[in-house]
Amino acid sequence: MSLSLRPLDDSGFGAVVDCDLATEADDLAPQLARALHQHRLLVVPRQHLTHADLLTVASCFGTVDTNIDRRYAVGGFPGLTVISNIVEDGKHVGIYDGDDEEEWHADNSFKPQLTAATLLYSVITPEEGGETRFADATRAYTGLPSAVRERIVKMRAVHSIEQLGALQSQASSGQSSAAAGSLAGHPEVEHPLVLTHPVTGARSLLLGSMVIRCVTGLSDQDSRALIDDLLEHTTSAPYLYSHTWSQGDLVVWDNLATLHTASPCDSSRHPRLLYRAAVRQHADSRGSEE
Repeated sequence: MSLSLRPLDDSGFGAVVDCDLATEADDLAPQLARALHQHRLLVVPRQHLTHADLLTVASCFGTVDTNIDRRYAVGGFPGLTVISNIVEDGKHVGIYDGDDEEEWHADNSFKPQLTAATLLYSVITPEEGGETRFADATRAYTGLPSAVRERIVKMRAVHSIEQLGALQSQASSGQSSAAAGSLAGHPEVEHPLVLTHPVTGARSLLLGSMVIRCVTGLSDQDSRALIDDLLEHTTSAPYLYSHTWSQGDLVVWDNLATLHTASPCDSSRHPRLLYRAAVRQHADSRGSEE
């Protein structure tokens, strides 16, 4: 069975996959992993996936991460998380960081081990707003002037869940999934500013608009200036894809090669519900893990 792929554009960033993952995921697993490594972002429209199906698809890309925030977990399906702006009995039913949420990041950069790949499956789709934007952090690194690449290639940055929660709360009138629960109080961690992908060997920028407290060895002011400059470059039009969700869309991204952010969505008018699965280790194109 051959995987049908259509590039999103001529940049090489992102591809549309035409298949029925509910019935074909196991047969296509090595090709799906290879496609993700090549394109860094996969869009799979018109899917009809059960919770079990979504976990099966996630396993095509590596080891499913079951160490998730239990407040938002799907009961009986370890590794599935609810993301939603819907309120039931006075409480949000899933992860919700405010209607105006915008925060460029790579998933779980505040932990020692970053998420390798993330899957989002849309069940209830807003008629307006709620897009997810993706930045190609691999091409963005390559697109930097050589002097900048040489300057930053060995730099490290401090990622802080405490700072993330505080800044999220400030930006969204106190609403932050990171400020409470099992993530609160997680110790700060250091990561390279430039990641080397464990499968492809490609370099990419690991950035965050809220989670990075400082760049090691730089003052707070110089750290902020550097991160802001790199973010402005990485999230500029040549490296950007904005996904407008339709019901049944599955989007998979390589978390070690991309950045992403949510977009504003009026929860009083436009409900949204997605399920997320994350992968801790990448599967290589032959299906084994790296």
